[in-house]
Amino acid sequence: MTKQVQQLDRVIIRFAGDSGDGMQLTGDRFTAGTAEFGNDLSTLPNFPAEIRAPAGTLPGVSSFQLHFADHDILTPGDAPNVLVAMNPAALKANLGDLPRGADIIVNTDEFTKRNLQKVGYETNPLEDDSLAEWRVHAVALTSLTVKALEGFDLSKKDAERSKNMFALGLLSWLYHRPTEHTISFLQQKFAKKPEIAKANIAAFQAGWNYGETTESFSVSYEVKPAKLAPGVYRNISGNQALAYGLIAASVQAKLPLFLGSYPITPASDILHELSRHKRFGIRTFQAEDEIAGVGAALGAAFGGALGVTTTSGPGVALKAETVGLAVTTELPLIIVDVQRAGPSTGMPTKTEQTDLLMAMFGRNGESPVPIVAPMSPSDCFDAAIEAARIAVKYRTPVMLLSDGYLANGSEPWRLPEVADLPDISQEFTTEPNGEDGAFLPYRRDADTLARPWAIPGTAGLEHRIGGIEKADGTGNISYDPGNHDRMVRLRAAKIDGIDVPDLAVDDPDGDAKVLVIGWGSTYGPIAAAVRRIRKDGGKVAQAHLRHLNPLPANTGEILKRYDKVLLPEINLGQLALLLRARFLVDIISYNRVRGLPFKAEELAGVIQDVIDSD
Repeated sequence: MTKQVQQLDRVIIRFAGDSGDGMQLTGDRFTAGTAEFGNDLSTLPNFPAEIRAPAGTLPGVSSFQLHFADHDILTPGDAPNVLVAMNPAALKANLGDLPRGADIIVNTDEFTKRNLQKVGYETNPLEDDSLAEWRVHAVALTSLTVKALEGFDLSKKDAERSKNMFALGLLSWLYHRPTEHTISFLQQKFAKKPEIAKANIAAFQAGWNYGETTESFSVSYEVKPAKLAPGVYRNISGNQALAYGLIAASVQAKLPLFLGSYPITPASDILHELSRHKRFGIRTFQAEDEIAGVGAALGAAFGGALGVTTTSGPGVALKAETVGLAVTTELPLIIVDVQRAGPSTGMPTKTEQTDLLMAMFGRNGESPVPIVAPMSPSDCFDAAIEAARIAVKYRTPVMLLSDGYLANGSEPWRLPEVADLPDISQEFTTEPNGEDGAFLPYRRDADTLARPWAIPGTAGLEHRIGGIEKADGTGNISYDPGNHDRMVRLRAAKIDGIDVPDLAVDDPDGDAKVLVIGWGSTYGPIAAAVRRIRKDGGKVAQAHLRHLNPLPANTGEILKRYDKVLLPEINLGQLALLLRARFLVDIISYNRVRGLPFKAEELAGVIQDVIDSD
């Protein structure tokens, strides 16, 4: 059968089903094929916190959204063009996001009376015309998979588990995705279970063949590769990029990397990834709790390593005392906070930006720390190197604020040239620095105010360490009020004096009246919304803060340059609070805490309202 091939410039697909249906794996494999093909892409995994949520229920729905295009894109897309729904719960949970006329590929085998009742369907939506506004493709994914695997020594239940691979094969045919990468992946994943590998490959190929032969799909679609800058690319998630950035920082700093960490969603993948790279001298320690993890990392920093600890919001709260210890001992330490929805346990698999004020002030006493926030999954690599640069150069703990959206999302990343990576190495102190031949552990560098970093055991450089206030210069225990005032101000001045790049503004014509500013993962949705406004003839400027403490020196001047400043945040206005207090600028806040990233269309409407307002 000869089928028509239609050209598209972009597509947004969402795979949805039970958390045990393999939707994350399916989405990941489709993404890998898309990256191999050369499209620009952005992903949004969305899954329950439970390891195995109740089957067939709305809380148990897991989804994976992929936006891919033949041009540069910035977000996973606002609304899917295609929904693959593996059961009634997946259909009901996601139908509200689907624009009229979108495609729905639905697994009819799961639309049983019992499954319909679980999610409140009184009648079968596939039979009552309630889906008339969408293009529905009814496919018996489960039974077709079982039929395709009849020749394998598998139980019916085991055969049914491969239905996600059948769906992946069908979608791969529909959008002309490469198949070799998925087949190779399945062979490697199930290398110790060759029968399972062959069955999954057979299901995948059966899905492809079904698309090729069925009359249900008369058109397939092609999205040409994107025109990206020359270089070697790979698909990468935020957590992977952050882990690789820490490894690169270790090499560029000429320091061994030590990670002390306790597993916590959504930061655990950093621990998992770093544990695979012992050949780079990486040491990973899975501690018994959050406090032990950060304590071990700080101890490693005292011993001359690049100390790192990874966590999410609840873990940051537990680590606060040790971070304060790092402030007063003035040792380099990187605290990675992959933010999630709170408070308390909150929604562990959902994203937020609600830890900024905790990063700024969540310790006792005057204990300022630098804060760096990546803006995209691939930018996590550069942000990790920047955090290490600051930590090592200024002898300070640094907070690196990622979030669940960045951590789990992925995009193409152009591998940097090793020669282009910055040299962030610093020399250890090896000789006494006092006039009388003594070692003064708190005699500061005139430019950076950093104290010397001496490896324990270095002859003649023995010095006291601990949490009690130190005497300026000697580091001896001191309860003198004047000394305490001086040391507090010196530590604050050191942070205030950190060299960070000026804030850049994207204002093409230089005559915009409205500035949209953001931080962290809001970059993509804000930039996409700004593109929409400009495409329609509107004038708007955009700026994005990567360094949140200290702020770029020109931040105040830029904020006061515009008549109106809009700041979208996935919190209730934490950065807005800081900017208002610091620069006395009337920031217009736009805040949502739904556990999801902003949509570009949503922000475009907000920006237009601000432009149109008096």
